[in-house]
Amino acid sequence: MKIGFVGLLVYGHLDPMVALARTLQTRGHAISFIGVPDAAATVKAAGLNFICYCESEYPLDSDLYAPTRKLHGLDVVKCACQVVLPPFIKATLDQLPEKLVGENFDLLVIDAVHFFIELVPMSMGIPYVHIWTGLDIDSSGMTPPSFFDWPLDTSAARERNVHSLQEVAGTIFPPLLAVAVPQAEKLGLKIDWHDPAAACSYVRHVGNALSSAQSNTASVDRRLVGSR
Repeated sequence: MKIGFVGLLVYGHLDPMVALARTLQTRGHAISFIGVPDAAATVKAAGLNFICYCESEYPLDSDLYAPTRKLHGLDVVKCACQVVLPPFIKATLDQLPEKLVGENFDLLVIDAVHFFIELVPMSMGIPYVHIWTGLDIDSSGMTPPSFFDWPLDTSAARERNVHSLQEVAGTIFPPLLAVAVPQAEKLGLKIDWHDPAAACSYVRHVGNALSSAQSNTASVDRRLVGSR
């Protein structure tokens, strides 16, 4: 198969995606990795073909996630989703179609946190799969979200955990939807935006890219994982 990967320039996301891409390449698949210029060194060092995009918006050494560097916990999520990701997602949705034309990929592999870029393969009829590269998020509230360092605690902590997930969801989606909705219309897609998983892939949980043993073990928010 000819497989394209689209990853985020965050090493906790980029490294496992590169590892998965390299593993598939050793099994005989033709792999290309699509990313911003700062991802090139890591991808090429793994022996993978690299396709660059967003060169003018995010040139080499632009440090895409610089605004989050000194933040912690929920502040990182808020800053990423309100400041960093909306223009990045718009640039990706604008430029990715041109990069895909002529590549004839049989499949696209997308980091699940690169929100809404699946709109592009949807519009082009390209099969795609979402990969969740981070720790599983327990939507039951029994354990704290993985981006907080809270200990396991009492039933009061469970209420806190559920509230924190609701706060994160309320933080993540409004600024991203403000980008995704008009772009979907531009691409001629009709999406049920009341369903947070409307553009997700059909299989609910592909799982951690480096640990297949975890792939079916946890309850995970449907907006964040899956494969179509």
